[in-house]
Amino acid sequence: MSEPAATIMPLVFDHVSQWYGDVVAVNDISCTVGAGITGLLGPNGAGKSTLLQLAAGLLTPANGRVLVYGEVPAQRPSIYARVALVPEREALPGMLTARAFVTARATMLGVRDIRTAVNRALALVELDTVADRRVDGFSKGMRQRAKLAAALVHEPTLVLLDEPFNGLDPRQRVHMMRLLEARAAAGTAVLLSSHILEEIEGVASRILVMLAGRLAATGDYRTLRRLMTDRPHTVRVRTSDDRTLAAALVQRLDVLGVEVAKDGVFVRTTDYAALARALAPAAQQHALTVYEIEAQDESLEHVFAYLVER
Repeated sequence: MSEPAATIMPLVFDHVSQWYGDVVAVNDISCTVGAGITGLLGPNGAGKSTLLQLAAGLLTPANGRVLVYGEVPAQRPSIYARVALVPEREALPGMLTARAFVTARATMLGVRDIRTAVNRALALVELDTVADRRVDGFSKGMRQRAKLAAALVHEPTLVLLDEPFNGLDPRQRVHMMRLLEARAAAGTAVLLSSHILEEIEGVASRILVMLAGRLAATGDYRTLRRLMTDRPHTVRVRTSDDRTLAAALVQRLDVLGVEVAKDGVFVRTTDYAALARALAPAAQQHALTVYEIEAQDESLEHVFAYLVER
């Protein structure tokens, strides 16, 4: 009996490699992308765009397999009806209006009710009020949204986005994040690459980090941070008596350093869990009021910078 469609993983990379001449763009990557939002991070030249093109079926891997819903796209062209790619590079026909551009894609994909689908897609990206303007008069952010509307017009279940936040103003970025979250909540698998790390941190439930064509790490950003045991955590704690707390923590914990500053006690330790367990007893023993606890290096920016440096 064949596996039910609902249980088939949307995207699988199975020991995938790709190179251009002597340049290795993707090197033996194996991972899966399921429903929800997965962030793809890495510096320029890491191989992110190539990986997305492989996922979209635009490239055939030199080695390994890419499976989309259990199928090799080149062998089952009908699978493309479930996939959408929003490339980083702008390749929009400037002489077309946004409506004509999205309509052309809907027609190519065989969408049944084209008018309804096009109107829905344009409204989703907030281009419905300017849909009849030519694309060559659009700003970069508007062009990005036009590409997204064309990608979503056929209601794909696997959406691939290469630097989708480029050119968007803050309000538009928030709108796109909410849009992607809504798609993910409905069961769509979203794989997006971005250098805007704080936005990936806020929207992606899982992260893939690529470096020099290889998959350097996977997981949510806190999981990645916890795995980096050779780099200490820095935590700031503000209490009613910071000097007393500092002395108490030194007695209770094997810490790498404790510094008392104007805005609290900065503790450096490789064992974040032990610090968390020790804080409450230390405060209670010395009758201290704890006002604030803040991890200083838990952001995705710190995680990514560390992985790149390593």
